[in-house]
Formats: sequence, structure tokens, C-alpha cells
Amino acid sequence: MTTMKAIVIERPGGPEQLKLREIDRPMIKPGWSLVKVQSFGINRSEIFTRLGLSPSVSFPRVLGIECTGVIVETSDAKRLPKGQRIISIMGEMGRAFDGSYAEYVLLPNTQIYPVQTDLKRGDLAAIPETGYTAYGSLVNMRLYEGAKILIRGATSGVGITALKMIRKLYPSAHLTGTTRKPEKAGSLFKAGFDEVVLDQEGTLKTAEKYERILELIGPATLKDSFRHIAPGGIVCSTGQLGGQWTMNDFDPIMDIPDGALLTSFYSGNVTDQRIQGMLDFIKRERIDMRPEKVFHGLEAVPDAHRYLESAKSFGKVVIVLD
Repeated sequence: MTTMKAIVIERPGGPEQLKLREIDRPMIKPGWSLVKVQSFGINRSEIFTRLGLSPSVSFPRVLGIECTGVIVETSDAKRLPKGQRIISIMGEMGRAFDGSYAEYVLLPNTQIYPVQTDLKRGDLAAIPETGYTAYGSLVNMRLYEGAKILIRGATSGVGITALKMIRKLYPSAHLTGTTRKPEKAGSLFKAGFDEVVLDQEGTLKTAEKYERILELIGPATLKDSFRHIAPGGIVCSTGQLGGQWTMNDFDPIMDIPDGALLTSFYSGNVTDQRIQGMLDFIKRERIDMRPEKVFHGLEAVPDAHRYLESAKSFGKVVIVLD
């Protein structure tokens, strides 16, 4: 049996539970193909799983819900030939079966998306989950030139990516970003936000109303976001950075203002065409997809988790394998 290096978590806990191990390399099976991992992003949901907050996940497990890489063994030579560059997101990778924190990952063909791109490994790593989530959310928000937009959870990878996309598409839009940490306001202004609002204990410290709100904290703050939506405005609930998965005591009749709309985006709604369309859009609009922080090698995964949990974290964090 051929072996590979992987980050294995045997029990929930802190970043120290992410151990570099030598394990068996997965063997190909019908309907699945083997990918050599080139890079992957670090996501908040992986931190939740590491802490034991994902009830469906059992240990030991190799985490990682997204990756970029190359097909090395295939069960679908027509769609996924050897050497094909791919990205993969969501499904149950890193949850029901071992994920991308490894040199190789075995994935269902339905969860592998062939791509044509000249982006470098690090830049492409910032795209699968984060780029696609931002892109899909903005489509569903029905944006327009000059709109007054709030991004709640702005310092996250999706928040910064959404900012970059909106700035290219709608230069006159007025963009406000939120943060729980006042010391991050300068970074948000530098990234391109027009205003910054503090988000303290789930409450926005402003009386302003917005025509569009990208809600990345999720159910934990959704009711408060609706208090700040303008008549006829749209709230897009996409992220779950607040660590709460469902709504409590939410009455749509009372909590959604008259004329306002609630929409959402789920990155699991994905096809080859949508993924390639996003990449073509990024290239056409020359959107800067460089991640905010790059770590190198599997051994850096615990440090990447520590960074993402720290007060210094900002934007997308990725791992690039040599």
C-alpha cells in the first residue's frame, strides 16, 4: 500500500490536535477519482469541526472541505482525464469522508469540477469555497450601481472577496463593512470600504439602513440585520460565522420589514458551468484574488488555524503544497 502525508485529527480540541501523519493513500473506486492536492483554503467551518461542533462528523478524520489539484487516477477519463486541473468544494469531503488536508484526496466525480485557468496555486486556492460563495451571493442580491450595501462579517474571506467583486462591477456603490474588533477598522478602510460599523454582541452600532445586506454571520444576527434594511431592500443570508446554524424565535411576518426580501446562497449548488463562469468572470474583470495570508506545506495547517482564530485574522487564508 502506497502512503501519503496528511493532517489527521483524532479527537476534538485546539490546533494542537491537528497531527501530521503518514497514512495509506486512498485507492480509486467506481465513481470516484484521486486528486493530487496543490492548495486549499482554511475555513471557519473546519474550525467548528475541529472543536467538535459538527455533530455528524466522527473522528479520526482528515478535515478540509475544498481543494485545488490535478487528477492522478480517474474513473471518468472523458470528463476527468489524468492531468486535468480541478477544484472541489463542499459535498461531504472532510466530514463524511477524509478531506483535503493531505497530499492526495479521493473524491466523488460529482464533486470534482474541471477548470481552465492560468491562476497560480495560491490565488486559485482563494476561489473554490470563498470566491464561489461571494460570486453566487452577489448574483442573488440583485445589485445595482449606486446601491448602499452592508457586508456583515466583512473581515472574513467571503467579505473581502465580495468587496473586490462589487468594486469592479459597481464602482459607485457605497460599501460599509462590519467588524467586532475596532482595531480592524483601518484594514477594512484600506481594503476599500467607505465606512466601518462595529458589530457588538450581535447588534450593529449604527442607525443607518441599507438597500442590500450580505449577512455572513448568519442566523445569530439575521434578525438584527433586518432592523437595518431599507424598504424594498434585500438581505442575503450566506455565512454562519456566528456559529449558529438555525434561527430561534424568528417570525417572518414580524421580523421581515414590509417590502423587504430575504434570499440566500449555498455553495453546494454548483455545476461545471457555474464554476467556469465564475473563473471567466474573475479573469474578464481582472479581479485581484490573491489571498490575504498564505502558509506553505501541510505542517503549517495548525498555524493557519491559529491565525484564523486570532485577533489578527483578515481575509482568506490558504495552504499551498510544494
